[in-house]
Amino acid sequence: MARTRGGDAINRRKGGGGAKGRAGRPRQVYVFTEGEVTEPEYIDIIMKNGVPAKAEETVQHHIANPNAESKLRKPIRLVQEAVRILRKVEQEAREAGLKPDKDWNWPQVWVLFDRDDHRSIPEARRLARKEGVKVAYSHPCFELWRLLHYQNYTSSFGGVCGNASDLLRRRPGFPQTYGAKVRTVSEAQAKHVLPAQVLTPPEQDAPTARYATAKRYAERISQRRSTDNPDEWDPYTDVWRFVEDGLLLSGY
Repeated sequence: MARTRGGDAINRRKGGGGAKGRAGRPRQVYVFTEGEVTEPEYIDIIMKNGVPAKAEETVQHHIANPNAESKLRKPIRLVQEAVRILRKVEQEAREAGLKPDKDWNWPQVWVLFDRDDHRSIPEARRLARKEGVKVAYSHPCFELWRLLHYQNYTSSFGGVCGNASDLLRRRPGFPQTYGAKVRTVSEAQAKHVLPAQVLTPPEQDAPTARYATAKRYAERISQRRSTDNPDEWDPYTDVWRFVEDGLLLSGY
């Protein structure tokens, strides 16, 4: 499953070579990430090691904002730019003969962002829902999703991402993913995602067991929500929706 950084890969040829040709075309998925390092590295790992839900349905993903400035990585700005790209790739898909209500490989645009201390989360989510942009949201941050690959967690982080990062870095075995003799990992170093942190160890019989467990924990957390205000969903993550609905993986 290929990855490109930015750019567009929709075939502009009218008609797309007929129904058979359209069916064999990979889905183009454009991803805007709040983080410059963590989310893109995670996506690369799972795309290289993931198990497609259907072998014949493949995805070509594009990190749409690899070089964006920090001020352009706020949730509302990410969604606004995602809407612009979505309209462009939808038009290209139509020119290629794809139909949104019939073809599984109709393109998607996703935005991955965190609660952190942003003030525009509800607004960003409303705009995305209105315009057809997909969102994967974590509260307080993406590190919660990474943590769930190690353990369940249901208590509040007080909205502080550093608390989630600290807990992740203290997990037994986590520092050693950066080197057998490593005992502590800095917050900056921990931003880099490594395969051993999310993939199921090869000695286990179930190849996607670790992902399945993380997803189960995330779903249970989601069921505990007592408000419709995403600012208050502490903790919360639905990154698994991006994995399955966007990248068409059954696990990794």
